[in-house]
Amino acid sequence: MLFRLSGALLCAALALNAHANPAKPGGDTTTDKTGGNAFSMPAVNLSFEKRLDFSVGNSFFRNPWVTAPATTDARDGLGPLLNTNACQGCHIKDGRGHPPHTKSDNAVSMLVRLSIPSNGSPEQQEWLKVHGVINEPTYGGQLQDMAIPGATPEGKVNITYQTHQVSLSDGTRVALRQPSLSITKLGYGDLHPDTLFSSRIAPPMIGLGLLEAIDETDLLVRDNPDGTGISGRANRVWNNKANTTVLGRFGWKAGQPSLRQQNASAFAGDMGITSSLFLADDCTAAQKCDNYPNGGKLEVSEDILDAVTFYTQHLAVPARRGLDNPDVIAGEQLFLALGCSGCHTPSYTTGQHDSPALSQQKIYPYTDLLLHDMGEGLADNRPEFLASGREWRTPPLWGLGYAAEVAGVTEASYLHDGRASTLLEAILWHGGEAEPAKQSVIAMGSSERAQLIAFLESL
Repeated sequence: MLFRLSGALLCAALALNAHANPAKPGGDTTTDKTGGNAFSMPAVNLSFEKRLDFSVGNSFFRNPWVTAPATTDARDGLGPLLNTNACQGCHIKDGRGHPPHTKSDNAVSMLVRLSIPSNGSPEQQEWLKVHGVINEPTYGGQLQDMAIPGATPEGKVNITYQTHQVSLSDGTRVALRQPSLSITKLGYGDLHPDTLFSSRIAPPMIGLGLLEAIDETDLLVRDNPDGTGISGRANRVWNNKANTTVLGRFGWKAGQPSLRQQNASAFAGDMGITSSLFLADDCTAAQKCDNYPNGGKLEVSEDILDAVTFYTQHLAVPARRGLDNPDVIAGEQLFLALGCSGCHTPSYTTGQHDSPALSQQKIYPYTDLLLHDMGEGLADNRPEFLASGREWRTPPLWGLGYAAEVAGVTEASYLHDGRASTLLEAILWHGGEAEPAKQSVIAMGSSERAQLIAFLESL
């Protein structure tokens, strides 16, 4: 049975289409760069002087950090426990990460978050207000599978898959991979018996400053936690600088409030590097990290954190492709009629930002930055601040069509743990609030599905 648009839905889709399909999804920041470096370009509307600032931030984002003491004291303090020695190690060419390819690989661009359930005590409730989770007692909040010389890695991340088939209405069968995580070679004894795990690949870096520049009121207007059907809700997280709870925007569960704090958190958790926002790395007493050399109290200086934050704010979104393709146009109408825009909100106009380049830009990120119940199939069953174990922040879709070429592969990794290798697989993993839309995709004919995918690949 072919999926058809009703007259009313078609009119609504065409009306929205008058404002959609922009050639420049990042507004004036949009780059025309294509190919493998499409995600690594500065916002086009930056001045020459600000492009120099972008290049400085890029150097600290791209180049490896080293152990202390070192002659390169601006870039020392690595470890002792870590997942990678450079930001670029996870965000490959500023794009998305992937699960380990083989059993011998380190996870590198996929992290494993750790926590345990709260016992409900006042002390733990106060901790949760600031940290969002209760860390695993011995291994902390994140498993580090690498270490500096002399230190012991926390463990080895192993991902295996079980495959099940989904049958579409036209007889097409799609294989979906269900990942299974195990941690071996534990360096510091057993994990807590109630440990909660969440595998997460690194997300792409483009357009993040624009997302930061969206007015909070424009996001909260879609905050509808008590509604029926599609019911996005805001995560509320701790701002380390302001010492208060604010709106979460970044991370797979919107667990960070700003790019500066997101970056500082990654320095501490991924590379064992401290800053003014995270005075300690992700070490516990059992790991005796104080026995190893460090780069001082603030291993990332304020100037370097500023530079990296400026860089991550101004990575340009590449221009869309194929806007005049009839399949792309038809695919967008299907996307709207399916209700996908209920979570993947097409457009915003940014508000005032500290960076003029990011202010008052008409952008098309296709996200509401809110949490949604995505069903049991995608659940990690690990809460984070207000996010439940079934909820995930809506990821932006801009740049989706560049994912594979930026990664240098034929098939990229999609969803929070990289389980999907095609966009159709990613759609078929949707559940919860997106279950009706997924069932409509299953009921589509092959030509309509191809049109929907053509639209997504045009972003």
